[in-house]
Amino acid sequence: MENAIWILWLILGVGLVVAEVFTLGFVLLWFGVGALAAAALGFFGFGFGWQFAAFAIVSVALTAMSRTIFANYFTHGDGHRLKMGIDSMPGQIGTVTSASNGAMLEAAVKVFGSTWTAFPADGESPLIEGEKVEVVEVKGSSVFVRKVTNELPEWRSK
Repeated sequence: MENAIWILWLILGVGLVVAEVFTLGFVLLWFGVGALAAAALGFFGFGFGWQFAAFAIVSVALTAMSRTIFANYFTHGDGHRLKMGIDSMPGQIGTVTSASNGAMLEAAVKVFGSTWTAFPADGESPLIEGEKVEVVEVKGSSVFVRKVTNELPEWRSK
């Protein structure tokens, strides 16, 4: 039986590789490859200890390497993520619908058809009804805005 154990490794390896097709994760493939490596050692006459060591080392190494490769090359930071909802608000242009009042210069700004409680980002300049503002930050149900100027940025005026 010691000489035919490689057949069991082969069956296990093929079974795990086939099972990988039907799962959502990406782990069974590497254990299948490890079992196939153990089957190869068994076929060439190595003992069960060597076969199991090959299975464990190959499976763990491939799993660790694939996680590293996937993390580094296939996932993207927030810059490549589609922003939706409140995450998409910063940078959007709105219109002041109610001028600033009170000590905190609270105003109302309409962005994408929704009216938000707004505060000036610099905290000092009041917002005037009808002017265009850019959303700088969203905190809770309030937005912090800055006035949009019609001037070209310095680098574009040259």
